[in-house]
Amino acid sequence: MSTAILQSSGMATSTEDRYAHKYIIAATVTMAAMLELIDTSIVNVAIPHMMGNLGATLDEIAWVSTAYIIANVIVIPMSGWLSAYFGRKRYFTGSILLFTVASFFCGASSSLLGLIFWRVIQGIGGGALLSTAQATLYESFPPQEAGTGMAIFGVGVMVGPTLGPTLGGWITDNYNWPWIFYINVPLGIIAAILTMTYIHDAEHQERADKIDYLGIVLLTLCVGSLQWMLERGERYDWWDSRLVTALGVTALLAGIALIWRELTTDEPVINFRILKSRQLTAGVSLGLLLGFALYGSVFILPVFLQQLLQMTAWQTGKIILPGAIASAITMAVVGRNAMRLDARYTVVAGAFLFFWSMLKLSHLTSASGQQDLFWPLILRGMGLGLIFVPLTNATMADLKMRDLAQGTGMFNLMRQLGGSLGIAVMATLLARFMSIEKSVLVEHVGASDPETLSRLSMIARGLIARGINPMTAQQQALAILDRQVTVQSSMLAFSRIYLYSGLVLIFGLPLLLLFRTGRARGSMGPVH
Repeated sequence: MSTAILQSSGMATSTEDRYAHKYIIAATVTMAAMLELIDTSIVNVAIPHMMGNLGATLDEIAWVSTAYIIANVIVIPMSGWLSAYFGRKRYFTGSILLFTVASFFCGASSSLLGLIFWRVIQGIGGGALLSTAQATLYESFPPQEAGTGMAIFGVGVMVGPTLGPTLGGWITDNYNWPWIFYINVPLGIIAAILTMTYIHDAEHQERADKIDYLGIVLLTLCVGSLQWMLERGERYDWWDSRLVTALGVTALLAGIALIWRELTTDEPVINFRILKSRQLTAGVSLGLLLGFALYGSVFILPVFLQQLLQMTAWQTGKIILPGAIASAITMAVVGRNAMRLDARYTVVAGAFLFFWSMLKLSHLTSASGQQDLFWPLILRGMGLGLIFVPLTNATMADLKMRDLAQGTGMFNLMRQLGGSLGIAVMATLLARFMSIEKSVLVEHVGASDPETLSRLSMIARGLIARGINPMTAQQQALAILDRQVTVQSSMLAFSRIYLYSGLVLIFGLPLLLLFRTGRARGSMGPVH
């Protein structure tokens, strides 16, 4: 590996000048990261419009989302190596421009294949925007202010997944589906200009002399197959499908080969050797569980609000917004006090707040309204705010500066895979719990049950009073009763899912015992 250190030719030498534009840099990388995260979920609400416009089936149009996420997770763990190879400034700027150009062509696509192709390119560009952003922030802020930078970034990470469906719903309702992509163009151009102006190459990054082609192929096979399996598993009934089984076996074998390859080559595309840091290993494991809980709860809440409580995407967004604001405020406070806070305590407090919020959500009924959701979502936002910044800072506390990009890449990959796993597991459990709960309820709703007969008679009389003939009224009464049973079984299923989401983080708390310190980088002196 070359001993030359990558430095920008225009980089200031004094410490004061190096941090002069820290807030502009924080805003720039956070904007870029938010664009990437929003585009992970923004297309979901536009899928019916795309199906009609492009003449695609639901199974075909699902690739618009799947292709983006697969490309994204393949690039994330490579972002540290790519940043070193091309130089951070060129790589980050190029990724933003690639993402922006692909966004335009996504909106301009007139065929399904064209849209999927440009979503892959968009995912490749977006893969750099999370990990490279975090590594940039650690060098752009003084060590004692690193928590502030990570808090700014954390707001984007937490708000992005919740904002996507709401923004997508508003755009498709008021304009048309291509505008969910066109909106990225001006913001991407602004982010690229700011990146070229203010962001510099890493001071401590060493560039590889050779390209690890075999490592890249194995990484693509492993992560791509795993993500594809998680995206499609529930739809194809998991291991009953030969495709899902083949994807799982491919991911496992490629993963084993990848680890062997990267540990035996001198210039790996992913440096697994940094996992010798017990702190990093425990932190990325907790990051996996954080992603599971965050994305899992983000996935099921809009489904609950829109399918059971009959709310629109815009109404759902307004309900979720206060929790996002609570998360932002909490992260701002935590970030300002990062040097004094210990992640081993804040993460525990945050995990129990998150569990409390899920417990309160599990008590919702079909008659619940916005006021019943306000405080549970405030608690969830505060809990996540207490977890994200301290956990990220403490996870990187033992790493040398030259390993930060690799470390943030691993952390983001695990959080992203945890999110995909959370969505896959929650969707599967939700369907199965609904079936189980409905079968239990149906046992108590029979033709010989007096209460059932009384309920049917009451519904039928009400329909007859509206002018419907008795035979049709009886059929509609049966349909209404079936819907009521379905709604109640769904409510019971959602209650169980909320509880399981809350317990995920609680079960992960023993990992904190592996932390050597819960303090942020720089609190105990510089790490070279």
